[in-house]
Amino acid sequence: MAPKVKGVIFDMDGLMFDTERIWDTFWVPCCRKLGLPDPPQAFYSGGRGLAGDGLRAHIAEFYGSAAGELLEEVWRYGDEQFDRGVPCKPGLKELLEYLEQIGLPRIVASSSPKAMIERNLQTTGTARYFHDVVCGYDVDKCKPDPAIFLEAARRIGVDIHDCLVLEDSHNGVRAGHASGAVTVMVPDLMPVTSEMKTLYNFCCKDLYEVRALLEAGTL
Repeated sequence: MAPKVKGVIFDMDGLMFDTERIWDTFWVPCCRKLGLPDPPQAFYSGGRGLAGDGLRAHIAEFYGSAAGELLEEVWRYGDEQFDRGVPCKPGLKELLEYLEQIGLPRIVASSSPKAMIERNLQTTGTARYFHDVVCGYDVDKCKPDPAIFLEAARRIGVDIHDCLVLEDSHNGVRAGHASGAVTVMVPDLMPVTSEMKTLYNFCCKDLYEVRALLEAGTL
């Protein structure tokens, strides 16, 4: 049975690649290099899914005027670490192969810098499956604002209401819902909350389950 959706928009960190856990390991060495205290647990839990000004404001709550320097150091350190490659989430390549077979347009919409997105796609061998990439710098507002998903839909030429948004974070699900897309949460480090249940259309344990719903014509 053919899927109902006509295009698929992928988040990256925590959805395509198991990188959220890796990101968490960057802050301590960068803080210590700059002579800053280690981040408390609230720093990690409160910062998931943030980008742009929202992320900078969150870091500033803990590190004040050193926030900008710390973020730049983390981006630099992350570039070095991700040059070694990143692990794919279970079912990613199988889902991408299926979408390629049936001819649905595919695009990445991530708040990460474009160079980092493209490098991760290249090192994992997944770049060939995507028609385009939208990063946080391509839009004025970051998730939970829907701007990045609306831009992604425009680029692949599919009405946002006919797009499937795949997300793992709370802000990503909020943005997917606000955009009007069919939104599926595939949880990573953030739990499924009562709020999320009111926003997503489906919740899948992994990307294998997403493929199964597409094959069944449920999505």
